[in-house]
Amino acid sequence: MSSGDRGLSRALPAALLLAAAATSLWTVPALMRMGSSERASRSMDAAAGRLASGGVLEGFSAAMRDVAAAVEPAVVHVSVASEAKGRLGSRAFTQSGSGWIWDAAGHIVTNAHVVDGATALEVQLHDGSLHEATLVGLDPRTDVAVLRISADGLLPARRSNALPAQGDLVFAFGSPFEFRFSMSSGIVSGVGRSAGLAEVEYESFIQVDAAINPGNSGGPLTDIRGNVIGVNTAIATGRGSTVGAGQFAGIGLAIPMSIAENVVEQLIEHGSVARGFLGVSVMDARQMRLRGSRNPVLQAAASAFPGQGAIVTSVTPASPAADAGLEVGDVIVSIEGRRIEAGDEVLSEIGTKRPGSALSLEVVRPTEAAGAGGRRNVTATLGTLDPSVNARPFVAAFERAGLAGLADGERGGRRGVTVASSRGPVAGEVPAGSLIVALDGLRVASLDDLWVRLTRSAVGRVRIAFPPSARITVLRPDGAERDVDVPLVPR
Repeated sequence: MSSGDRGLSRALPAALLLAAAATSLWTVPALMRMGSSERASRSMDAAAGRLASGGVLEGFSAAMRDVAAAVEPAVVHVSVASEAKGRLGSRAFTQSGSGWIWDAAGHIVTNAHVVDGATALEVQLHDGSLHEATLVGLDPRTDVAVLRISADGLLPARRSNALPAQGDLVFAFGSPFEFRFSMSSGIVSGVGRSAGLAEVEYESFIQVDAAINPGNSGGPLTDIRGNVIGVNTAIATGRGSTVGAGQFAGIGLAIPMSIAENVVEQLIEHGSVARGFLGVSVMDARQMRLRGSRNPVLQAAASAFPGQGAIVTSVTPASPAADAGLEVGDVIVSIEGRRIEAGDEVLSEIGTKRPGSALSLEVVRPTEAAGAGGRRNVTATLGTLDPSVNARPFVAAFERAGLAGLADGERGGRRGVTVASSRGPVAGEVPAGSLIVALDGLRVASLDDLWVRLTRSAVGRVRIAFPPSARITVLRPDGAERDVDVPLVPR
C-alpha cells in the first residue's frame, strides 16, 4: 500500500467521526425540540379540553355576567347643562356623570357635584331612551343628590345596608370618560376612610381598587349579589383626593349605602336633610398629646390614654350627650361598633344619622382607674342639629346686613330660606317674607344649604376669609324674583 493510500485510510475514519458528531449536534437538539413541542401540544390540548368542559373560571365568569345582568338595567347616564357666570358674562358648558334607579316612581340617585348648578338635566336609561329630569334635592355635605324622571317600566336597583369587609369582591358601574354603561371589578381595600375632601363634610368612605374614573361619579358600587352597597364618588390620584376629576390610581371612594339611604329618603320626603345632634366637641387624642392643653382635665386624659380616639373637649348642657352621662375628658373609641381614630369621624357618624336615632358609643374615661371601671358603653338619643350652630359668623354677618330670623321655608313648591326680618339698605330689595332660593347661582333649599355654600365660598379663597358679598336669588312676597348682593362685613 502506498503512502498516499495509507494517509487516506487514516483520514477517512476521522472524517466519518467528524460527520457523525456534526449530525449528532444537529439532530439531537432537533429531536429534543420535537419532543418538547409534542409535549407542549399535548399539554395545550389537555388544558383546552379541561377549559372547554367548564370549571372554576367558567363559573367565576358566569357569576360576573350575572352581576352585570342584575345591575345594568338600573344604571343610568346623567347629562348636565350648566352655566358659569362671571364678570365678563356667562358661559354655557356641559358635563356628565352616572346614577342609578332608586324606585319605580322614577327617583334617580347620583352625586351632588354632578348636578349642582344644572340648568337642564337629561337621563339615559340602559335601553338607550332619553328622559328629561328634574332635581328633587341635593345634600352638599354628603355629596348625594336625587333626580326624578317620568318613565314606565323602570327597574330599581337592589340595595344592601350591610357594610362590606376588607377583601370583599365589588363592582363599579357607570360612564367613565363617556364610555357609557361600563363595569369594573376589584376588592374592598378598607372601610370608614376619611380623605379630607373639601366638597364633603361627612366622610366615611368605602375604599376600593375597582377602576373609578371621571364619569363614574354617582354610579352604583355593588356586592357579588348585585346589591348596591355604595355610591361611587371620588378617587385618589396620588396628588390628593378629588371628586369628579383626575384619573384612577388604584384608590376609589364610595359613599356607604347606610349614609346614602338616610339622605336619599329625606330628600325625597322633605327636599332637605335634618341631621343628628349629640352636643359634644371633640379633638384627636393623638393631637392632644402632641399639642397639650391648658385644661388640666384634658391634659390628664390625653396623658393617661395612649391609644387613638376622640377626646371630648366640651359637652353642651341639657344635650343628648349630657343626658347620656358623657363628660369632658372622656375618649370616644367606637360608635355603632366602628372604631374611632379621629375627631372628624365622630362628627361624620353623628351628622349622617337622623334625629331621634339611638347612638351606641364605647367610651374610655382615662381619669378613672384602669380596667373595667374606665371603659363603658353608653347610648344617646340624637337631637336635631341647628344648622346655624356651626355658622355663627355668617349668621352675624347677615344680621349686620339687615337680614334676620332665617329659617327653612317653602312657597309654591319651591324650597328655600325664609327671611323673617329685614331692615337697612337691603330691605327694599329683600323685604320680610322673601324666600332665598339660590346663592351665587347655586340652588338653596334649606338653611343648611345656605350656610354650607357660604362656608365653602370662604374656605375656597386664598385665605379663610369672608367673601365681600353674597349674591342671593330671592323670591319676593310680590312674586318677583331677583338677584341681590348682600354685603358681608366681618365683625
